[in-house]
Amino acid sequence: MTSADEPMTAGNAAMVPEDVGAADSGTSVHDVVFDFCGVLLDWRCRACLQGRFPDRLVDDICADDDRCGFFAYEAYMDQGRSLASLLPEYRARYGERLAEVFRYYILHYEDSLTRIVPGMAALLRDLKEAGLGVWGLTNWSRETFPVAFRKFPGLRTLLDGTVVSGVERRYKPNPDVYRLMLSRFGLDPSRCVFVDDTPRNVEGARRVGMRGIVFSDAAATRRALVAWGVPVATAA
Repeated sequence: MTSADEPMTAGNAAMVPEDVGAADSGTSVHDVVFDFCGVLLDWRCRACLQGRFPDRLVDDICADDDRCGFFAYEAYMDQGRSLASLLPEYRARYGERLAEVFRYYILHYEDSLTRIVPGMAALLRDLKEAGLGVWGLTNWSRETFPVAFRKFPGLRTLLDGTVVSGVERRYKPNPDVYRLMLSRFGLDPSRCVFVDDTPRNVEGARRVGMRGIVFSDAAATRRALVAWGVPVATAA
């Protein structure tokens, strides 16, 4: 959750992995690991702020260049810092007004999680029914992550376990967080696929021996998994 809002569109990234057909593709996939925001959950900072603060201010906060520092400081929380420890630093750099908006955003984080990404709950169910392990690995603050399962309780039941960066103080794309997840859940990286909407995080998974998919939508993810022999239908 560390980039400005951009609408997800089917086809905004090439989805069939480049390494389909490579030597390791003969190894069957046993587990699929999913990022959360932008993959399982539709996260919109704007949805939390719109109508509560002036439109121009919201535009500045959500701008791609992160001119208000919201996403840089949210990334610090994703790495294990607390809101209480960060607010004085943020206030000193960006001023009282923006600090209060940032505090509002974190305290009302639930409003930024608008829905489960279309088709993803069905994909997780189909993977579980096919006998695969289904896991989560997310860069997310320990303070706001509980909101995800509180707002979407069905999502918890669809995942066999989740590693949260803010809890572990380990952060994608650093290799230690992938290795922690693999060790904790007893996973073989050569039999895992990692799905994330951020290319550098997918590359981080590949560096520890996992296969990777840069996410654009559920249908394309299904096609990529089928290309590796995962027994799910290509349409849900």
